[in-house]
Amino acid sequence: MSSGPLGGLPGVDTSRTLELRLPGRPAPDDVGRLCARLAAAEPADVVCVVDALVPAGLAVVDALARIRLTAVRHGHRMRVEGVGPELRALLAFTGLDGVLDGVLDGATGSAHDGAGDD
Repeated sequence: MSSGPLGGLPGVDTSRTLELRLPGRPAPDDVGRLCARLAAAEPADVVCVVDALVPAGLAVVDALARIRLTAVRHGHRMRVEGVGPELRALLAFTGLDGVLDGVLDGATGSAHDGAGDD
C-alpha cells in the first residue's frame, strides 16, 4: 500500500511521514484540528487517508481543500490515499480535481503520480 518516500523537495523531511485520517463525516472541528497539526509540524511528507468517507459530500471536498492549502502553506508535500470514484467525480464536478492533481491515489491506496492521466 505504501510507495515509499516521495523524496526530492528541499526542506522536506522524507525520513518520516505524517498520517492524517479524515473521519467518515468530517466536522469543522475535525478539519481545524488536522490543519493545526499540520501547521505545528516540521515540513514532511503527509498522507491523508480518506477511505472511511462514505458517502463523499461537499464537507469532504471542503476538508481536503483546507488540508491541502494548509499543507502547502507550511511546506509539506501531501498525498491523498483511498480516493474512491464518487469522491473523484465530486472533486471534478467542483473543479478541485486540478488543485489536488498529482496528490490523489486510487481507492486501493496504490501510489499514483498523475503521469499519463488525461
